[in-house]
Amino acid sequence: RTLRGVVLAGEGESFCAGLGRRMFTEGVPGELPLSGMATLSDGDFDAAIAGFQHAFTCWRELDAIVIAAVQGHAIGAGFQLALGADMIVVADDAQFSMKETQLGLVPDLGGTHPLVAAVGYPRALEMCASGRRIGSAEAVSTGIALRSVAPAVLDAEVLSLADSFITALPEAVAETKHLLVSAIDSPPSEQVRQERLSQRRRIAHLASFLNP
Repeated sequence: RTLRGVVLAGEGESFCAGLGRRMFTEGVPGELPLSGMATLSDGDFDAAIAGFQHAFTCWRELDAIVIAAVQGHAIGAGFQLALGADMIVVADDAQFSMKETQLGLVPDLGGTHPLVAAVGYPRALEMCASGRRIGSAEAVSTGIALRSVAPAVLDAEVLSLADSFITALPEAVAETKHLLVSAIDSPPSEQVRQERLSQRRRIAHLASFLNP
């Protein structure tokens, strides 16, 4: 069966609280602490971060539509994970924050591109440089999130949203998703070329059923 949708959600009261200061010295089982990464060669360091980045950015490569259901805190890495989804639905108690600069770091998990695409450069810089909390209402008004609902109905709202895509043909949705992702960076001339190529594939696919 074709995978039509994916929901990213946290277990418990918060989506993802991100890293704490202990990550500098203790890390997590099987991984170097952040301080230990300073001893890696340039190649090993780049490979390690690239692996982390892929886990946070691979969602938009899927043909399926990916929805992040965010409740409670989405801090640092948690904020970037949510930004990796195609769309975000938040509970009214959601609190986003890019805390990396407060720890002397930078956002490095693929979150800078979708954040700037959503809110624009000046506002993205202000959010990252201040590390301040961004509530659900601001997340919706700035384009980070699609909508905000009461925490008790967040799961139902996300499932209802996912169900609204079911009537469309999955191949058409996948082509459209990838077109819109490419539109963020593509110049207009290249984007309209990609539209032509996508439509050619769609018409050829449909014609194969009409004229087997």
